[in-house]
Amino acid sequence: MFIKTQKKDRINTYMPPWMIIGSVIILLGVVVVLAVRNIDREKRHMSQILTEKGGAIINAFEAGSHTGMMNMKWGPNQVQSLLEATANQSGILYLIVTDRNGRILADNRRALIGKTYLNRAAIAGLHPDSRAQWRLSDYGKRSSFEVYRVFHPWEKAEKNSAVEAMMRKCGPGNSWCFPSTRPEDEKIIFVGLDMAPFEAARMEDMRNTIVISLILLILGLGGLFSMFLAHRYRSTSRMLRDTSALANEVVSSLPVGLMVMGSDGRIAFINQAAEKITGINPDEALGKAPGQIFPLEISTIIDDFPGNKTILEQDLECTFSGEHTTSLSVTASRIVNHAGDLVAGILILRDLTEVRKLQEEVRRSEKLAALGGLAAGIAHEIRNPLSSLKGLASFFGNKFPEGSEDREAATVMISEVDRLNRVISELLEFARPSELKLKPTDLNQLLEHSVRLVRQDAETKGIEINLTKDESLPKALLDPDRFSQCLLNLYLNAIQAMEAGGRLSVKSISGPGNALRIAVSDTGKGIEKNAIQKIFDPYFTTKPTGTGLGLAIVHKIVEAHKGRIEVGSSPGQETVFTISIPAASREAVDKGSSA
Repeated sequence: MFIKTQKKDRINTYMPPWMIIGSVIILLGVVVVLAVRNIDREKRHMSQILTEKGGAIINAFEAGSHTGMMNMKWGPNQVQSLLEATANQSGILYLIVTDRNGRILADNRRALIGKTYLNRAAIAGLHPDSRAQWRLSDYGKRSSFEVYRVFHPWEKAEKNSAVEAMMRKCGPGNSWCFPSTRPEDEKIIFVGLDMAPFEAARMEDMRNTIVISLILLILGLGGLFSMFLAHRYRSTSRMLRDTSALANEVVSSLPVGLMVMGSDGRIAFINQAAEKITGINPDEALGKAPGQIFPLEISTIIDDFPGNKTILEQDLECTFSGEHTTSLSVTASRIVNHAGDLVAGILILRDLTEVRKLQEEVRRSEKLAALGGLAAGIAHEIRNPLSSLKGLASFFGNKFPEGSEDREAATVMISEVDRLNRVISELLEFARPSELKLKPTDLNQLLEHSVRLVRQDAETKGIEINLTKDESLPKALLDPDRFSQCLLNLYLNAIQAMEAGGRLSVKSISGPGNALRIAVSDTGKGIEKNAIQKIFDPYFTTKPTGTGLGLAIVHKIVEAHKGRIEVGSSPGQETVFTISIPAASREAVDKGSSA
């Protein structure tokens, strides 16, 4: 199961703390402003209502006084009685008429008539006119809403014989309620209204406003808090998704195979490396029991999950799908919760194929090093006596007549000494350190030259040679003489393997990275599988007359060029030797050209 991650454009939902605090302050400010404005509006509304009520009372009193004086010949006493009756209405605390000097002319409390309500300066400061105005007053030790204006029950031009007769009847001192054309004779009327009901209503409205404001504030804070929680949730979810994606990507990209079994013992996850190692299709493996998918060696380990401890670094040879056998290092582990119950099982697979190859290379290098030192000493001790033996064989051979058995025996002795000397020379060649004279070389030209050297021998045996070149190959940094020796050994082995004729194919191709590859294949009888593992060992040969050093020398030359050689074959099929060497760097090519 591969887990792929996709990049999505996300809107940045990060909300800094200062933004949250600022939003709270702004919300609080808005709520306070709305509350204050609402309270102020209620106050203005109350003032308007009381002003209109006071104005209506003054108008009613003024109209009543006008009607009484015009039609019923009222005088100041009747107007006083009307004032007292009007002041006795609900919600009216007092009703006062004063002159411009503030002297009380009429009052619902008769005892105060003639006294001063306000001084002249205070009256002037009120700027009374025909419009109803208001102020707050504590007259009579009780707060009241006081409405006042100029009192004029008579029109300015209104004066007839009945009024004049009434004024004469009342006398000049008792005519305050009669019309006058002098500005200083203007009367001011004050009506004091009880504020308690309105104050109670206003307080109730204020309480309602405060409650509503608090509710709005709580809702706003709740909204901000919800936004904060939503922001934190989105941030946490995004971090969780990113962490999960990272973990999935890391697990999927691990260089080791990882398989997870659920608590039910069935396969829940397989990463890409495990698929590559085992060759198992994850889509087919998920949800199945391990015994249905894995070899017996691994299934046995998995079956021990519920009861056994962690298995560390157990090396196994496993065959998957009946095709290939792989060396594996298997680590199995159990994941349990705090109650000790099995949650999952993890199986880690490491492919030891390359490790085994490296171990084999180290073993072979150590073996060759020891053999080389031994060969050098032995060759030195044997070569000198061989020269003496050959000289004596030649001397005694010349003593016998031509065609005699003794002369034939001397000739065989000389031939065997030469063969033994040749073996020693090869042994010394193998044991001698590789001293390469590297230079940038056209690999295709080198292949043409080497093939030309063996073409005659191949045609004699009825062998066809095919040379395929990749003209785009860069130059290689190698020793042409030693590398030609390596190729000739491979060609000769291939020719010897095709006694009844066949085809020798030589191909140059580009490999991965900066590698150059040479493939040498033949249509001979093939090589046994167990022989392939030893084919590059010294003195290992499948030919009755071979020394077993040819391929060992080839391997040594390829390694000296920092390359690798691999062989693929099976009995009855073609054999392919593949050499991989690095291409020459640009600096090396430039240096070789200048030289």
